[in-house]
Amino acid sequence: MADLQDDPPAESIAVGNLDDVAPPRREPPTEPADPPATSPAAGSLERARELLAAHPIADGCSGLGLALREIPSYDIEDGERMLETDIPRLRDGGVGAQFWSLQVRGEPTGDRAVTATLEQLDLVRALVAECPEGLRLAVSAGDLADARNCGRIAALLGPVAGPALGDSLATLRAYHALGVRSVTLAGTRWTQRTGLTPFGQEVVREMNRLGVLVDLSGCTLETMRRTLVVAKAPVVISHHPEPVPDDVLRQLRANCGVCMVACTGASIRETADRLDHVRETAGPQSVALTGAYDTGSPHAPGLADVSCFPRLIAELLDRDWPEPDIDALTWTNVSRVLRDAEFVSRAIQARRPPSTARPTPQDG
Repeated sequence: MADLQDDPPAESIAVGNLDDVAPPRREPPTEPADPPATSPAAGSLERARELLAAHPIADGCSGLGLALREIPSYDIEDGERMLETDIPRLRDGGVGAQFWSLQVRGEPTGDRAVTATLEQLDLVRALVAECPEGLRLAVSAGDLADARNCGRIAALLGPVAGPALGDSLATLRAYHALGVRSVTLAGTRWTQRTGLTPFGQEVVREMNRLGVLVDLSGCTLETMRRTLVVAKAPVVISHHPEPVPDDVLRQLRANCGVCMVACTGASIRETADRLDHVRETAGPQSVALTGAYDTGSPHAPGLADVSCFPRLIAELLDRDWPEPDIDALTWTNVSRVLRDAEFVSRAIQARRPPSTARPTPQDG
């Protein structure tokens, strides 16, 4: 595939809260063998592949678009071993959809943050357009289903980092018009240790009106708690760096939102343990998966790239997860959150116009 851009700009790109440093240049990865204690039974692995053929994984946060800025050329259609993601391995891993992170490295603010995010957005859209047999842009739950039915992998745009809104609801609306469907709130002057400011609450309401998912990854606990009170639509936590406290998980359950567990534990068993805990505390309707591939984050042996998801699903089958819960984990919960956000958006737009609120001095 031809390059989609010239030399990378001085400001390089990466997932915000997963890793604040540039991912190192990799040699083509070799897949390490699982320790014997974590190797799934052959029958479980085969069953996992069968389940993923029917209900593929909707991956909550991919750094692929970000990582492409670190290499001079690439070919994700035929295979790209300098990365942890390409189309052949996405298919091997049973992945049917991914959120492509648009967060930027270096924590730029104001116009610089907006410009860097728009450049990243342009790169991702161009890449999807160049891979029509493998990828399809999705901006709704219906698009997600259409992509799966056509044998394509749905590419969802987001999350965008909160600072890239530039304290402007008009910028938020512009991102939505360009197809962005997820924004994180962390790192802004309207999400503080004590929670949301009045303008932050207005941002959440406008995201609900537009149908943009509120992503609480990287937020303080008080911001999470306050947002879950204010939000009318389900929220997501796509790549939080620490385990989410139980009281927030219980709030998330009441909100019908989703906590996405990253495949970044020290072992497959550790990742499965985290999934067990979220499922038990928030309920099977509030748990999903984040691969966190190509973000610079380390992955367990046996989960080295996107082709390895069936091993994790096989581990859950060995733990007696019922198949409906696995279907919810892989596809249904993410699809349902998108659909519910769209429903709330239509209901709100039927009764009120766009907000024109702006930050006030006390919001700083």
